[in-house]
Amino acid sequence: MPAYRAVVFDFFGTLTRSVQRGPQHAAIARSLGADPEAVRGVLDRTFRARACGRYGSAEATLRWVIEQAGGLPRPGAIQAAMPARVDALRADTQLRPDAVSALTAIRRRGLRTALISDCTHELPAFLPGLPVAPLLDAQIFSVEVGICKPDPRIYLAACTELGVTPDECLYVGDGGSHELTGAAAVGMTPVRLAARDLAHHLVFDADTNFAGRTVRSLTEVVSLLDRTPVLV
Repeated sequence: MPAYRAVVFDFFGTLTRSVQRGPQHAAIARSLGADPEAVRGVLDRTFRARACGRYGSAEATLRWVIEQAGGLPRPGAIQAAMPARVDALRADTQLRPDAVSALTAIRRRGLRTALISDCTHELPAFLPGLPVAPLLDAQIFSVEVGICKPDPRIYLAACTELGVTPDECLYVGDGGSHELTGAAAVGMTPVRLAARDLAHHLVFDADTNFAGRTVRSLTEVVSLLDRTPVLV
């Protein structure tokens, strides 16, 4: 394997355990006058568009989703629901037990770290409060840059912030959004995280045909780096 100067991570299903929508989402839908299953359907079929920021601000996006699901929210209800929406996404998110230790170990080895996430407005709102936040040298959120994986520009944005070239990056992800083949296309070395819990992960546009290197934990990523020359 080539030498590396940086490791780039996906967030949901990679730095976190598998994600499923919890009960708070249904409660939000009902509070806004919409059927929870109808809202779930809108969320599922519009994830990519929402993750690219197509419907505007967080508040505008939630309003659009609820109206598409047949809801007629009362005046002020959408704005009042915004903290609950962030809390619901945060509640769905559980960091992997070795996320902090793996990131710390990677940085101690002299490598830089980055996050690239296809996400809606909520992740940038709550990520700063997570213990992984100070361990990431760059954070690229699709909803802020207006593009999703596997668009080459989202990977190159991380490289620019890190001050590295794509061939100097290891990319680690569960495979959603065709992220692994996208990383390979720009010159990164992709590694699939295939943890057991991901059998139940909420994923869109999975890289089902990826046949590259696989690890079972984030700790294995550190072990992989220890068998690889590091550029400093």
